[in-house]
Amino acid sequence: MADRASTGTNVPRNRFEFAHRPETDQSFENALSKARDGTRLSVADAIALLTTGTERAGIDRERKEQVLEAADRRRAEVVGEEVTVVANLNNNVTTACNTGCLFCNFKDRSEQFLIESDSDHGGFTKTPEQSREIVASALERGIYEVTSVSGLHPAFALDGEHREILESSDRGDLNYKSPSRYETDPGTYCQQIDAMDVGGVHVHSMTPEEAAHARRGTDWDYEEVYQRLAEAGLDSVPGTAAEILVDEVRGVICPGKIDTQGWLDAIEAAAAVGLDTTATMMYGHVENEAHRALHLQRVRELQDRTGAITEFVPLSFVHRNTPLHERGMVDRGASTDEDELLIAVSRLFLDNVEHIQSSWVKYGDAQGLKMLTCGADDFMGTILSEEITKRAGGDFGEYRSFSEYVEMIESIGRIPVERSTDYRQRRRIEGPPYGPVLGPNADGTPLV
Repeated sequence: MADRASTGTNVPRNRFEFAHRPETDQSFENALSKARDGTRLSVADAIALLTTGTERAGIDRERKEQVLEAADRRRAEVVGEEVTVVANLNNNVTTACNTGCLFCNFKDRSEQFLIESDSDHGGFTKTPEQSREIVASALERGIYEVTSVSGLHPAFALDGEHREILESSDRGDLNYKSPSRYETDPGTYCQQIDAMDVGGVHVHSMTPEEAAHARRGTDWDYEEVYQRLAEAGLDSVPGTAAEILVDEVRGVICPGKIDTQGWLDAIEAAAAVGLDTTATMMYGHVENEAHRALHLQRVRELQDRTGAITEFVPLSFVHRNTPLHERGMVDRGASTDEDELLIAVSRLFLDNVEHIQSSWVKYGDAQGLKMLTCGADDFMGTILSEEITKRAGGDFGEYRSFSEYVEMIESIGRIPVERSTDYRQRRRIEGPPYGPVLGPNADGTPLV
């Protein structure tokens, strides 16, 4: 049984002495047989499949293809030949953040946004009124969903009551400063959600990390936070900020973030108040295959408890321009082999999550299409603005038209389908012209 902490990948993970190592007594053949039969996989099985066996170093290409084939067959059994997309807008409210995550280059240090600062930081903060204008304009173009994921601006409070608590507190550990100290007042989280809740658009926002920020200094639990947000107009919760749901990895890449249990508690609370959620994994940095398998296990167990996860979204780490790369902690992201195996094993392991997403923002068009033959069935959305990956050095664009989606999806013999955020509404994309129909103001006119 070989230790694969420094083999089989392109990421120099051997410098980190983690307790969890990519070792397993399960044979690749047994794990593959279980995957083909539809038997629920164990963490040991997942490690064997992700590594294509631990008895020798490196990824075995023939074995990899066997895993991909099993995953594609499972995809066809579960969801058929449809590839879904959503007409959506990204409206990230602020880049101001001082959490210090080493994988992120989206944020700008929040001190730079203070009125007294003379720093030329190049970041932004939007007022609720600006968010409303942006969403209203996109709604007229036919979007169904607005996705909003932002930095943890110190002036953010959940609502007016939370603002009063923070303003009267003498605690120095709450990461709070009054909005009057900043060039632009972001308002409260509830004000931003209410502003984006325009004309029946679906508001997909408030990650577990943002929910933690929205309860700091109080004794409120996550259910209280998400209930207030739902009343303000929140419809579903993005399961980002998950990164790797193993604390020894989080301690390296994002020590200032909530821990694994905090993320799980937040998602479970969102589900308890009736909100759908997604789940993500950001992989290809310092973690190894054992961490990836444990992450999948925690997502599957969460779905067993809640049934609220509509899709699983693997996010391949884009290393350029990030502190992890600049500090020499990583020298590249995941290999193509790793990307394909992660998608495939996600499909095989997550037997209770129906949809697996392929991110063309992370993989590019050609590889993104390849992922649709490795177990994925969703191809993201139009994302009329996308700043996070771009700031990290991503090369694959900021938006996508329905006509491009149709051409790409049909090129691999699959059926392009427009979906709602929760997948409950679906319709085959027909035309030309190709445009969205499901959005509140959509009439089939092309978005772009």
